[in-house]
Amino acid sequence: MTAGIDEYLLDLQRQISLLASDEGYEQALPEMFTIFMFELLAEAGEIEGAVPAFYQATGARASGFALSDDETTLWLFLTDYRGDLTPQGLGKTELDTHYRRMCGFLQRAQDQLWRRLEESSPSWDMAHRLSEVWDEVGEVRLVVLTNSILRTTVPKGGRLEGRQVHHSVWDLTRLHQLTTSGRAQEPILVDIVEMWGAPIPCLGPHGDSGVYDAYLMLMPGELIAQMYEEYGPRLLELNVRSFLQSRGKVNRGLQETIRDYPRRFLAYNNGISMTASSVKVVELSGGGSGIIGISDLQIVNGGQTTASLHYAKVKSKVDLSEIYVQAKLSVVQSSLLMDLVPRISEFANSQNRVNMADFSANDPFHVEVERLSRTIWAPAKAATVDMTRWFYERARGQYADAHARERTPARQRQFKVVNPLSQKFTKTDLAKFENTWDQLPWIVSLGAEKNFREFMLRLERRGSSFKPDQQYFENLIAKALLFRTAEKIIGSLHLGGYRAQTVTYTLAKLLHATGQRVSLRAIWRAQELSPELTSAVRDLGPLIYEALWSTANGRNISEWAKKESCWKSIIELEWAPSDALGEQLEKGTGRTRTTSMSSIGEQLGVEEQAALKAVTSISSETWKALSAWAKQTDSLQSWQRSLAFSLGTLLKAGRVPSRKQAVQGARILAEASRLGFAAHEGRGE
Repeated sequence: MTAGIDEYLLDLQRQISLLASDEGYEQALPEMFTIFMFELLAEAGEIEGAVPAFYQATGARASGFALSDDETTLWLFLTDYRGDLTPQGLGKTELDTHYRRMCGFLQRAQDQLWRRLEESSPSWDMAHRLSEVWDEVGEVRLVVLTNSILRTTVPKGGRLEGRQVHHSVWDLTRLHQLTTSGRAQEPILVDIVEMWGAPIPCLGPHGDSGVYDAYLMLMPGELIAQMYEEYGPRLLELNVRSFLQSRGKVNRGLQETIRDYPRRFLAYNNGISMTASSVKVVELSGGGSGIIGISDLQIVNGGQTTASLHYAKVKSKVDLSEIYVQAKLSVVQSSLLMDLVPRISEFANSQNRVNMADFSANDPFHVEVERLSRTIWAPAKAATVDMTRWFYERARGQYADAHARERTPARQRQFKVVNPLSQKFTKTDLAKFENTWDQLPWIVSLGAEKNFREFMLRLERRGSSFKPDQQYFENLIAKALLFRTAEKIIGSLHLGGYRAQTVTYTLAKLLHATGQRVSLRAIWRAQELSPELTSAVRDLGPLIYEALWSTANGRNISEWAKKESCWKSIIELEWAPSDALGEQLEKGTGRTRTTSMSSIGEQLGVEEQAALKAVTSISSETWKALSAWAKQTDSLQSWQRSLAFSLGTLLKAGRVPSRKQAVQGARILAEASRLGFAAHEGRGE
């Protein structure tokens, strides 16, 4: 046993215990380990949108599930968590039993297991969802998650009711290798001869000597589908995965060509672009060169092509033997991999009008948030004198690396005092905090990775001039405190599942009901929520939980929470903040008189006339109040706040806004109203 593994297990157990305590799950370490693993595997590109749900009965067991966007691939998980502080072994008998029990659960799920379960339990949601989508599923991936060490080989997959079944295990050794490698995900090492049976002929190398070599080839469609079946979404470089999944459904045009005109696929399709850190090339017996191995393979352009071939093979059972795809493989020197690959991805995808660099951890926004997190001290909480920092982990493993760089045990202990693990947050955490504050709970409910992509797209629309500063960072931490405190409160209520959805909807409703006037400044200064705000979350949480059920009308709760119509239903829920909380909110203005003015009428189109009417239907004082509210609550963009103030000045002077001001003003008003600002119409009091 290596000292590295022993130490890693101790650190892992401490992390799980701390997270469980912090989340109110002290008695549920296996559940906390499962959630921890889902987050780690999502960041590594292995899975997305996994839902923890625990079912156990004689002959059947499962700990959670995930589905691909097209619902053709199902991941089913089983957690084997050990509380020991020394590494334990996982042998063949136990592993085989785990896989049998997962298959047993799948069979029961198809036999309407959900009808026999308590409706409020996540296991009901899992069984119900799998029953809904089973006809669409083309392949099943059974995954064992464990903090023990695998002592046997993983059995080969088989078939279940006509579906291909794959087996995999994430054990302590594999976790240790991933987390200590400094990489975002496990490297993909493709043995072409083993997978395909022969080398792939190629032209090259060409390129820039010492920087990269380029190879051109015709790749069999069957081989591309096999590689995707083997490695899943992590075969696609993050940017391509983001582009592909943001478009959701299967490309019907590609499917038609694959099915009806396979020999035309090469002519119709633009091909794929790939990167790697190295290749193995051999001389072919008939002349020329062929590739027999690829290290660190990533597809950086051609995600739709790759996924469509896989879909046709797995779901539609189409013969791909006549399909070939033109491919370019750029072999980049290892030292330049992190710099060059994102650029290749960005430029390769430019034809699709996708700004792929926005999804990178190296985006200037994230770099600046990281810098701020290392320099800004958080105020000490009441009755303490210790100031701390909130550690932004821009790339996974930064916290552990920073801790390890402290040479002595005493310095490492001091590091954790200054940077408590409970105050570490990641890119996906940041996106949850921000999108919940902006009252987008249905987007937050899509899952960590999809929510992060949506946040980045919204950030892109904010423009390159936006740069996080100290005020932004302090407000961000206040939002983090609001979110994480709500998680603890709602977790302690033991409502029966769907905590993630209940938390984001509870806070969104609270923010909407208060006009988003919760004082972030007060939260930052105290480093905790006031008793009144805490009480509001505790009172509202059960109401939201019940409302999610009642508005779903028998639908799957997890899926219902992903719909904007769910949020619209929650908005209608009757709830008002207490008088005590109302006294703590940022101050706004009451009803005021509206200035009457004539329209510029026929000079405007119908939509522009409606915009002008909306802008002039409220008073100049209300526009200025909207501007002040937006600044106090960190809502809207700076130019929008300025325009709101300018509209107030124009209206007070009796002047007519321009066409452009009217259109933009109407949009500002709609967004502010959505976020809870009360724009009082009429002539006032």
